[in-house]
Amino acid sequence: MKIFSASQLKQADKLTIKNQSITSVELMERAATLAFNEIHKRLENASITIKLFCGVGNNGGDGLVIARLLLEAGYSVSVFIVNYTDNRSDDFLQNYERLKGITTNWPNSIKNEDDFPEIDRNDFVIDAIFGIGLNRSLEGWVAKLVNIINTSKAFTLAIDVPSGLFLDRVPTENDAVISADFTISFQTPKLVFFLPETMDYVGDLQILDIGLDREFLNTEKTNAYLISKLEARSLYKPRKTNSHKGNYGHALVIGGSYGKIGSVVLATKAALRTGAGLVSAFVPKCGYQILQILLPEAMVITDKNEEKLTAINYELDPSVICFGMGAGTAPDTIEAYKILLQETEKPMLIDADGLNMLAKNRELLEFLPKKSVLTPHPKELQRLIGEWKDDFDKLEKLEAFTEKFDVIVVLKGAHTFTIGEGQIYINNSGNPGMATAGSGDTLSGIISGLMAQQYEPLAAAILGVYLHGAAGDLVAEEQSYQSLISGDISEKMGAAFKSLFSE
Repeated sequence: MKIFSASQLKQADKLTIKNQSITSVELMERAATLAFNEIHKRLENASITIKLFCGVGNNGGDGLVIARLLLEAGYSVSVFIVNYTDNRSDDFLQNYERLKGITTNWPNSIKNEDDFPEIDRNDFVIDAIFGIGLNRSLEGWVAKLVNIINTSKAFTLAIDVPSGLFLDRVPTENDAVISADFTISFQTPKLVFFLPETMDYVGDLQILDIGLDREFLNTEKTNAYLISKLEARSLYKPRKTNSHKGNYGHALVIGGSYGKIGSVVLATKAALRTGAGLVSAFVPKCGYQILQILLPEAMVITDKNEEKLTAINYELDPSVICFGMGAGTAPDTIEAYKILLQETEKPMLIDADGLNMLAKNRELLEFLPKKSVLTPHPKELQRLIGEWKDDFDKLEKLEAFTEKFDVIVVLKGAHTFTIGEGQIYINNSGNPGMATAGSGDTLSGIISGLMAQQYEPLAAAILGVYLHGAAGDLVAEEQSYQSLISGDISEKMGAAFKSLFSE
């Protein structure tokens, strides 16, 4: 699913109104009715006090439509107009008159702090104050109102975007922003919904298709995409009946050191479960028996050193090399890594200590095979590209890094970002239970397993991240977030693949 800017979404509205021969009020009615339907479906005519705060622009107009439909459905609704300016949009005014036409309980006007209503934690608050057009921080009594809504602890639903949240920058610590429990947004997701610094304002998220112009949505260019099941499914490559293990590649997992062989076990198992035809592991001698016992399907090669990697020699031609988990950063390991990079031409997957060695020895970056996949967590990324001011600055630096070295970066997090070839792909599977030791090692094995099967590195990263999250979701559904461990994720890879084609 494409992610558009505010200006692109406004253009989509204009084209929709023109090409569908409708008015802007009719488009507003369509969008707000869909939002009402979702609210009504969840509330199920519950006896609850709804306090709906509307601005005086088009987001407020959406709120007025929702208020009218809620009243007509029999809900107890108090509407508050947040008069932050004397200017009103035409669509707001038309819907204001429509609301007045069905009730004698006209909207309450808020012009200063004296007009603030009491908000109880048992109230249901709907925020329709500001939308995607906000371009400056909230000030004065409007900011205080937002803070009062937040401190009330009332369940808060935001319409399209939480008021005070910008689409193109991160709020400062002094900015007032609605902290929503749930956000209903229109047509396409917004980038800020998934950034670590801003996603908590959004709460649970639902995107409603409001029927904007299809040609525009299909042809308009963007550099950001949300990856859900539909997008992941399109990347899947089915197997031919007439095939053998040689058709699905050979992944070589290199890593481990004394006390850290488990990370290689996790990555190797994940590569096998993802479908690589052959998987070998190269580890220090101390890992030989561990791998042979735990993973009889894998082949094992050992370094001459008992406890760490010092000389990476093997007599095979792997389709892909997965390097770094548990390797440590000893000087002789770094030297062995340098030689490996210099001698490898095919795209690699580099994780964990492989990334830390790049950060400590930046000359090694020049030896990275083109289209290699790097899988840092935020701290590892910081060591690679330096500090950033905010999440938008981080993405700019990341895009510059991937372009400079012609690599793909998988930035792990609640919504894992895959950046490469000038595009940003945001994953929408996974859960908090996956914040556990070894989850990243498993992800590296999954992506490597796909790369071994001749998936293009970028496609392998996008699909691998999605399947990793989908498998984690299946585990959590059975066992809870708390009991999920990384080894469980590999065990659910088969079900994750099958889920791509389930309803």
